[in-house]
Amino acid sequence: MDVKEKITDTSGATPQQKGMSDAARITGLVIGDAIVFLVFAAIGRRSHGEAVGLGALLQVVLTAAPFAAGWFLVSPFTGAFRRGLEKQPGKMLQRTLLSWVPGWAVGFTLRGIFVDHAVPPLTFAIVSLLSNTIFLLIWRLPFAWIGRTRLSKQK
Repeated sequence: MDVKEKITDTSGATPQQKGMSDAARITGLVIGDAIVFLVFAAIGRRSHGEAVGLGALLQVVLTAAPFAAGWFLVSPFTGAFRRGLEKQPGKMLQRTLLSWVPGWAVGFTLRGIFVDHAVPPLTFAIVSLLSNTIFLLIWRLPFAWIGRTRLSKQK
């Protein structure tokens, strides 16, 4: 523990008891979240007969971009990267849902402005909301379960 941690941490907890470092936690979550949006975009493109292979990686990224932007613009302010979530699956579930709904609204709006140049269809709104909710939870809940398991093994 460095001097700054000693000054700011009065809990007496060791770094292992506190969980992952902030940098590792945030980096892991950001990478996983970005992959979620790429998977969503690839599945959506494929279901519409559009290219999804390595040659179409840029198109997949551009398809995912509005929703990823909505998530990454909103989620830090709604607590989706808050310390402690990496070891509390229930709170991870709550924060992910609390963050995705407004993140989805921003992403859906960005998609309408920059991609569709109109309001996207209601069916797409519902599919994007529910699919990304499921994908985010499929990724983020195991992240928290593994963090909780790792922490309990270190005690």
